[in-house]
Amino acid sequence: MFGNYLIGLREGLEASLVVCILVAYLVKTERRDALRPVWGGIAIAVAISLAFGAALEFGSQEMTFEAQELLGGSLSIIAVGLVTWMVFWMRRTARHLKKELHGKLDAALAMGTGALVATAFLAVGREGLETALFVWASVRASGEGSSEPLIGVLLGIATAVVLGWLFYRGALRINLAKFFTWTGGMLVVVAAGVLAYGVHDLQEARFLGGLRNKAFDISATIPPDSWYGTLLKGVFNFQPDPTVLQVTVWALYLIPTLALFLAPVGFGRSVRATDQKAQKATDEKAGSTGDGARDSDGAERGRERLRDGARRAGSAAGGDEV
Repeated sequence: MFGNYLIGLREGLEASLVVCILVAYLVKTERRDALRPVWGGIAIAVAISLAFGAALEFGSQEMTFEAQELLGGSLSIIAVGLVTWMVFWMRRTARHLKKELHGKLDAALAMGTGALVATAFLAVGREGLETALFVWASVRASGEGSSEPLIGVLLGIATAVVLGWLFYRGALRINLAKFFTWTGGMLVVVAAGVLAYGVHDLQEARFLGGLRNKAFDISATIPPDSWYGTLLKGVFNFQPDPTVLQVTVWALYLIPTLALFLAPVGFGRSVRATDQKAQKATDEKAGSTGDGARDSDGAERGRERLRDGARRAGSAAGGDEV
């Protein structure tokens, strides 16, 4: 349940912040007349996201077991890809998000009502569709036939809405950079579990092999129906008897993705900049040394020319005297 609560909180807060930025900018610029089309675009985005989630849930029930597993596994992998891209994108562009949305809103205000609706819809709709897909995949992974995962998601979204309202009213301030870093890291852990579950679905659909090749089986130590087994499954999508392929995919995704996500922002650029500065200093030093050498050579050649000229002058003088 905690993992699904985290998904609802993180995704819902991103959408809430987008809404707060749009509404606050219109109020600040005294364009309250544009609030109605903006809220209309937001409402359309929410409705389409809910319809997309409902279509995934109820549409898959009419399929055969293998088709359900194939669809579930494929969409789980797609959801993990989208969420991974989202957490890295938010980490990289969060500081510029406000400026970017203001620029799009200014352009939409100049174009008219339809553009305002489309801007709000696109800003919120992308978050909504990603959330619907990832929530559906996570709920399937953490507990089919149980309402707890869905309750966790709804509680997370409700918390995000309250936090968004408090941000808008100025009653709450938190370090959003740290918040998105920590929650993003935890989402990567949750996504790794969803990815492993998606691989298991594809194995059950006979799309991938190795279903009987278990990496380990600790069901006797951690029973799936125990409170701690349920807790581990709800938080990390833990499975006591995963296949070798599940464990391999889980590790290959989690370790490098988490390492890259937690690395300092701009680390690669900083290293390149340091190398460039060192190379520039070396070039300047070499250049100054080369200039000094050239100056020394030039001075020596000048002295030789003076000596040659003196000798020629002496020779010419001697001839005149003879």
